[in-house]
Amino acid sequence: MSAEAVLLRARGNPSGRTLEAYLGAGGYEGLRKALARVPEAVVKEVSDSELRGRGGAGFPTGRKWSFVPKDHPGPRYLICNADESEPGTFKDRELIECDPHMVIEGIAIACWAIGAHTAYIYIRGEFVRWARILEQALDEARARGLVGRSILGSPFDLDIWVHRGAGAYICGEETALIESLEGKRGFPRLKPPFPAVVGVFGKPTVVNNVETLACVPHIMTRGAAWFASIGRSRNTGPKLYCVSGHVNRPGVYELPLGVTFREIIEQHGGGIRNGGKLKAFFPGGSSAPIMTAGDVDVRADFDGCAEAGTMLGSGGVIVFDESVDIVAAAANLAHFYAHESCGQCTPCREGADWCMDILDRMLDGHGRSADPDTLLRICRFASEGMTICPLGDAFALPISSMVTKFRDEFERRISTASPRPQKKLPALPWAGQRPGFGD
Repeated sequence: MSAEAVLLRARGNPSGRTLEAYLGAGGYEGLRKALARVPEAVVKEVSDSELRGRGGAGFPTGRKWSFVPKDHPGPRYLICNADESEPGTFKDRELIECDPHMVIEGIAIACWAIGAHTAYIYIRGEFVRWARILEQALDEARARGLVGRSILGSPFDLDIWVHRGAGAYICGEETALIESLEGKRGFPRLKPPFPAVVGVFGKPTVVNNVETLACVPHIMTRGAAWFASIGRSRNTGPKLYCVSGHVNRPGVYELPLGVTFREIIEQHGGGIRNGGKLKAFFPGGSSAPIMTAGDVDVRADFDGCAEAGTMLGSGGVIVFDESVDIVAAAANLAHFYAHESCGQCTPCREGADWCMDILDRMLDGHGRSADPDTLLRICRFASEGMTICPLGDAFALPISSMVTKFRDEFERRISTASPRPQKKLPALPWAGQRPGFGD
């Protein structure tokens, strides 16, 4: 972990999630400072910190808040995205487990900044334990006047509600999440209009990730300059990295943005298990293009990953040792994304399914020489804006990168393949008879 834990400072403290413990650590001082300033000043402070969204896209948070129309007469909303459905990602539930009031305070500050009086925490349906932790923390906050009417003696009113989803991967996408929150199927919406203008219930809405909002109280308490001093320009602040796979110490690690993947895997993750060698890793959950062992010195931040042809995403580092069969790993991903596709867009619905069928056939020993290029063609037609939401890219980018960077493994499967046996169809009862009418 970094020298000073910021987001995970309460981890290891059995009573750390209580309101008393949070107040004792200076909790809700950021909200107090925010309420003493005009909303525009709060937005500017967050913009100056260069905080970028921790949910996957890395969009500047202050800029996102500034898109909410200032002259909108009706209600505005804020949604905390706690769906956390990206494979290899488990940081948000760690934050909720250790320090739920940090998330609640971040929500309250964000609501003051955008002029919202109602906020929703959209949490994955399977996260029963964490939903209860949030409900308990909200009860504590309401009892102390930190949520509800006249917060901290100010004229600001705020209601926060926990809403449990049904466990769909697609509802991690903000417009599908909004559809689900409204009681409809989680189908992503076409953009524009963007949620900041037309969001939940047709009103301006900001959707922020749990980790993003957890950073906000610290920015308000310590200032934008302090936050921006961590990491490097455009890649600032502490970051939670989820390390899983073939490492000795899987877990969530808080580190400054910009450390290398070598440091994350070898120093904090304890290196490859059983003394093995690194083969590949996903830098930001399974939807990011895969990286090879030669990429281990890339900076683990938004710009460093982009320069290397991949993305930091949610910060879920999934590590593969040399025992991993890349073709089998690609098939596993294809099954997941084919199952999770909402089916709204043809390139995603058909493409993920088609990739799954090809990869399954290769695993069965019936690969064809054209299969690698066919996979690349399918992935090309399902990505780069060909679908309403990024789920097309979510399966296309990792699979195409696996084919490109580990093509020899796909070719090896093909070189040892045998033709798939043809099924003999049973003879039809009318075979050999002349067609007629009125028989």
